[in-house]
Amino acid sequence: MTEFEIEQEKKGIIRQYRKLLRHAKPFLKDDDAKVIKRAFNMSQEAHKNMRRISGEPYISHPLAVAQICVEEIGLGTTSIISALLHDVVEDTELEIEDIERHFGKKVARIIDGLTKISGVFDYGTSQQAENFRKMILTLSDDVRVILVKLADRLHNMRTLDSMPEHKQIRVSSETIYLYAPLAHRLGLYAIKSELEDLYLKYSEPVKYDETVDKINVSKAPRERFVRNFISPIQKELNKRNIKFTIKGRPKSIYSIWNKMTSQEISFEKVYDLFAIRIILDLPPEMEKAGCWQVYSVVTDYYQPNPDRLRDWVSTPKSNGYESLHTTVMSKTGTWVEVQIRTKRMDEIAEKGYAAHWKYKESDQSSPESGLEVWIRKVREMLGREDATAIEFVDDFKHSLFNEEIFVFTPKGELKKLPGGASALDFAFEIHSEVGARCIGAKVNLKLVPINYKLKTGDQVEILTSNKQKPNDGWLSFVVTSKALTRIKDELKEQKKSAAADGKEIVMRKLKQVKLDLNSENLDKLLDRFNLKSALDFYFLVGKGKIDPKEIKKIKISVDTPRKLPQQSVSDIESFQRKIKEVTGEKRDQLLIGEDMDIVQYSLAPCCNPIPGDDVFGFVSTHEGIKIHRISCPNATELLSKHGHRVVKAKWTSQSEVSFLAGLKIRGTDRVGMMNDVTRIISSELKVNMRSVSIESDNGIFDGSIQLYVHDTKHLDVLTKKLENIEGVEEVARFDVH
Repeated sequence: MTEFEIEQEKKGIIRQYRKLLRHAKPFLKDDDAKVIKRAFNMSQEAHKNMRRISGEPYISHPLAVAQICVEEIGLGTTSIISALLHDVVEDTELEIEDIERHFGKKVARIIDGLTKISGVFDYGTSQQAENFRKMILTLSDDVRVILVKLADRLHNMRTLDSMPEHKQIRVSSETIYLYAPLAHRLGLYAIKSELEDLYLKYSEPVKYDETVDKINVSKAPRERFVRNFISPIQKELNKRNIKFTIKGRPKSIYSIWNKMTSQEISFEKVYDLFAIRIILDLPPEMEKAGCWQVYSVVTDYYQPNPDRLRDWVSTPKSNGYESLHTTVMSKTGTWVEVQIRTKRMDEIAEKGYAAHWKYKESDQSSPESGLEVWIRKVREMLGREDATAIEFVDDFKHSLFNEEIFVFTPKGELKKLPGGASALDFAFEIHSEVGARCIGAKVNLKLVPINYKLKTGDQVEILTSNKQKPNDGWLSFVVTSKALTRIKDELKEQKKSAAADGKEIVMRKLKQVKLDLNSENLDKLLDRFNLKSALDFYFLVGKGKIDPKEIKKIKISVDTPRKLPQQSVSDIESFQRKIKEVTGEKRDQLLIGEDMDIVQYSLAPCCNPIPGDDVFGFVSTHEGIKIHRISCPNATELLSKHGHRVVKAKWTSQSEVSFLAGLKIRGTDRVGMMNDVTRIISSELKVNMRSVSIESDNGIFDGSIQLYVHDTKHLDVLTKKLENIEGVEEVARFDVH
């Protein structure tokens, strides 16, 4: 770099730092500015020889994270200092003790929660899950650790362009699996939406670009429509001397794409592409009445959909969200969502937890909020000392529910539960013992089984018996983290008892063939019976489901080496070295095709990848390498929990081999439609079909075809040909299982 470039870089960093101080100024007290400057200087010195992959000086990242904390979340001095120093312990010579000495215990505790665990991890664990659990442990003491982490993740996602593709996919999968739901749970809707949009940008770049282009094309007519729609409402509110602002905003790219995908519809058929937000300037005592008054004005001009009224003003969501939502029919025949809220509610909706606490501090008499209840439940979850990190992440993910239902106890007490909650979830919500002894329930005075799904407004009475015990089947229909945690604890206790007996039998049988029960022999036994944990193995022996005579056979295979895929499971580095040997290239990328028969792999049945699909290899526990599509429904979970077991993969030369794929066809029915579809597939393109299923109902047909294609190009040609058939409206690929 030239001296001029270095000077410009330094000026850019100073500008970034001054911008941070400008936004922080309104809430700085006493010596806060001096302490922030000290933190900035320490971070700059610690990172002085470091650069990001993009080429920028590293200090630009902590400065950007601190800026997000202040500007987009509304956090204060402690969080700014923590953001500026969040990477120094992990990436530089500084220790937690240095942070505590200069900035106190609070900052040190937050930075410790944000520092990844280093070292070697046991086989069967997940480094990502362990780090996430460590961070959440700090959440129970200080929620700011999560808020700073979300700011860090948001900036990393905004600058993900400079990362290699496989890292983009891993980081974005982890983001959609845990961090976007976490932002939602803490009420940070703007950050949640941006994280989701950025996930889509890197996981489905073509679909992301298509959706963005369509939103941009529809911008001018959309703005004209909004002006016409709000005009009569504005006039009426002005006449009533109500202080307000109105915004018209499009839905997020991800939510539009998600609706198109889940409902299998085109962009043009997504009816609620945007929402109108009316924000009122009212004192707290007039908020509820004011929102309903404006609702009355809106519905005077536009017909509401009675099934789409959502009253989160009377009963706020658990994350503190308050608003009145209604969907009304415009004069042009388009459904429009209208959100009515006050300035206070809008700030909480945008900045979530931080804004919620700002208002709570000014009103100490307010009751415990849904967020406080949730954090209390997370503390309970952290109390499970025997849970693995992966189990913890699964349970935590369950606690990040989106939709809620509101049900009542026999005495009329309101309880909030996630959508899909069962009578058993309600029982555990009342008390752990009530849940463990639950045999049924009365819902609205009618007897129902424990797996009955509750609906908003239900009144529930739980029936119990001292003879009842939890069983594995219960896990299939409970959705709350409390129920899942308590059932798993109870089952583990039952399992431990049987496992203790099983371990005695195993030791006895091994002794008979002069073998010890050590980790090497235990690994061989687990491998022989295709099991993942010692507890599972001992339990099955204790229950008599594994014949003790089979244990003696380990003697035969003591010196038998494992095959390559099984070796690679426990040592990903040696597997990647093997790939380099086979390909003769200096890269750790799995090439799929006839050139790679030396390395064993199989195509995952959950997504059936075909040549041309973007794919990755996953080192499974007992089945070698599994090849998954990037868009596989299981991909986000595998990449976010087990990133260390993911191998880059791409298709290499491929002879004319056929792969199974599925297409859904929808359109208007007519005579000869089925004949035209099969003619295109069989006669014109010479494609073999495995199965065809077409149903017609009132002039609309829905078809499902499974066929064999060579690659994605072959499938694209077929899709375009089918779309050109008269009456066909949509052709979409689906996963064949």
